[in-house]
Amino acid sequence: MIRSLYSKFFIFTAVIMIGSMIIAFLAVNTFYHQYLKENNDTKNVHIAQEMAEYMATTDHIENYLRTTANVGYKILHIDPDGDTAFYGADFREHNLSGDAIEQVLNGTIYHGMRDFPKETFVTGFFSDETANTVGVPVEIDGQRHAIFIRPDIKLLFTEVHYLLGGMFVAMGIVSMVAMLFIARKLVRPLTELTKATKEIGKEQFAVELPTNRHDEIGQLAESFQQMTERLDASDKMKKQFISDVSHDFQTPLQNIQGYASLLHEGNLTNEEVRLYTEIIQSETDRLSELTKQLLLLTSLDTLENDVQKENFRLDTQIKEVIQKHRWQLMEKNISLTMHLNEMTMYGHQAYMEKVWENLLSNALKYTKENGAINIDVIENDQEIIAVIKDNGIGIEQEKIPFLFDRFYRVDSARHASIEGTGLGLSIVKQIVDLHDGTIRVTSNIDQGTTFSITFPKL
Repeated sequence: MIRSLYSKFFIFTAVIMIGSMIIAFLAVNTFYHQYLKENNDTKNVHIAQEMAEYMATTDHIENYLRTTANVGYKILHIDPDGDTAFYGADFREHNLSGDAIEQVLNGTIYHGMRDFPKETFVTGFFSDETANTVGVPVEIDGQRHAIFIRPDIKLLFTEVHYLLGGMFVAMGIVSMVAMLFIARKLVRPLTELTKATKEIGKEQFAVELPTNRHDEIGQLAESFQQMTERLDASDKMKKQFISDVSHDFQTPLQNIQGYASLLHEGNLTNEEVRLYTEIIQSETDRLSELTKQLLLLTSLDTLENDVQKENFRLDTQIKEVIQKHRWQLMEKNISLTMHLNEMTMYGHQAYMEKVWENLLSNALKYTKENGAINIDVIENDQEIIAVIKDNGIGIEQEKIPFLFDRFYRVDSARHASIEGTGLGLSIVKQIVDLHDGTIRVTSNIDQGTTFSITFPKL
């Protein structure tokens, strides 16, 4: 793939250079036909006329024409009898028409350079033919002669022209080499990215990329590095998640299997049968709750920010949740105070109910008998703020940052008797995030825990 990119860069560079040359050639060719061709013809006609004026006054015509040819011209001299004499280097082709010769001998100027039929300036300007000349009449001793001239291109190309031509060739070569070198430097990070991608495909996330470049490729490498780190964290979380789910399913399943085997063996007292049946029922309920929580988490994961929201009475919803848990409040003799006015919230009603159920359930679990729970919900022009506070056993400060991690449970002898899936607060956090809200936890050992949730009013 990278070789292909490298080849494409080389091909594109070559095409651009060749295309530029073609465009430049066409532009120069147009300029030549529109301006230089006629101007060159006029200039050479003027030179030929000056030569004709001098030839009319000198007795040394051959010496003069030979000397003029030596300084860079090809000359064809035709006398009244039609005899021809060439001076200077030979023409590549002698194709001057009889009509052109007759035209000049009759006193008319021949514009061969201007009217030369070739299309490009290369074949026109450099065409070494007698047809590609200018011709003027010459009066010598009362008789009309004709001279046809054109510059000798070989003599016009001096050392300076060769140096300039060599310089342009060298520039072209150096430009191509430089572009290839630059292409190699540009492609190298992409090669490393490709190698890193293959490693990630093998779930090898420990890849290092050069992110010290300050260009688009450097930004790409930095973004790729960040993506790799996130994938690594996600992979570890996924594996930990699978491990935690397996563990949480395995324990109640083993208990159900063990007590079911005891019941199957028989020879048990009625009390033992009742006790084992209650344990199986409890573990079944635990598995059912865990399954429900996992399904809810999966649903929340697939939702991202696409939550179907509606207006609903928040005060009514919270009161209904409290009513469901009234028996637990009475069983532990926990007092509950509530400050809640009529208010409407825009959100997903079913998901928001899970927030209050999980938070209240947590407060009930970790609040001792004869404890107290306080729920305050207030609103202003911008926000709805809900505060759920208990005076339960509290949480160690160093463990608060992990409360919203999936399957996280405070591993302490003080909490050993309290059952849970470790998914409740993770669900709360995800639902709050889906509603663009924030959640904050403060806690002190043996003094209680406070959850503060803020939702923007939409």
